[in-house]
Amino acid sequence: MLLAALAASLLVALVVAQGAFADAFTPESGGSQQADDIDTLYKITLYVAIVIFLIVEGTLIWSLTRHRHRRGGPEAAQIRGNTPLELGWTVGAALILVVLTVITFVYLDDIKNPPPSGPDGLASQAQFASLDQPNPPAGGGQTLNIVVSGRQYVWRYDYPGDEPLYSFYEMVVPTGTTVTLDVKAADVIHSWWIPKLGGKVDGVPGHVNKTWFKIPRGREGVYRGQCAELCGANHADMRAEVRAVTPEEFTSWADRTRTDIQQAGQDLAKQRERRLREGETD
Repeated sequence: MLLAALAASLLVALVVAQGAFADAFTPESGGSQQADDIDTLYKITLYVAIVIFLIVEGTLIWSLTRHRHRRGGPEAAQIRGNTPLELGWTVGAALILVVLTVITFVYLDDIKNPPPSGPDGLASQAQFASLDQPNPPAGGGQTLNIVVSGRQYVWRYDYPGDEPLYSFYEMVVPTGTTVTLDVKAADVIHSWWIPKLGGKVDGVPGHVNKTWFKIPRGREGVYRGQCAELCGANHADMRAEVRAVTPEEFTSWADRTRTDIQQAGQDLAKQRERRLREGETD
């Protein structure tokens, strides 16, 4: 009874834990087109696998029941082979593999290649856009490129522009805008993962991995995730957060943050000068 109660408690904790149970049996989605495509492709493969599982296991159970040994019954026949049946399941398996391969490549293009920003995004504001992406959107258009740097145990996000703009822990992005990411690490391997926005992306020291996401207008909000690669004693505290806002709100946030960074730099410079003068006086 104690073990049963413990197992039930663990199951309940898993179900109610935020993000731990994802979408029950499929990846989370709803935040980005990339995540939606990954979720759809996963479900297609899962449903095909369920049908195959039911057919195979149903046939096995039927065979065990239909041909089970009965007292006084006839002696079981020894069947050495069935060429049509063997050819049938071989050809069937090959056809299923071909269909899944074709479907995978159809979705893979949309998962891998970022689309252009929408007309309601930040595409018209060149001060935030990077036009010389290594893999530009197939349909053209501007994107917002952010450098994601992992270090024990925090994420740093650097935005493009002549003036410094960066943030820690929380990435702020405009909706309706294609956001491309350059993911790297400063010390050990990390993995940036926001389940509702797409797949995991490793940050590897000395190497840059790339990914993207695009949050449509109307889906403003906070999307939470975490480092998905064991990176040290405080790995569990290395969380990540993406806050999606309207392009207008993003512009206001960027201007305000740039001003704060500049002011902090000026205050630090004045503090250093004051300490130098005090040291010379002493």
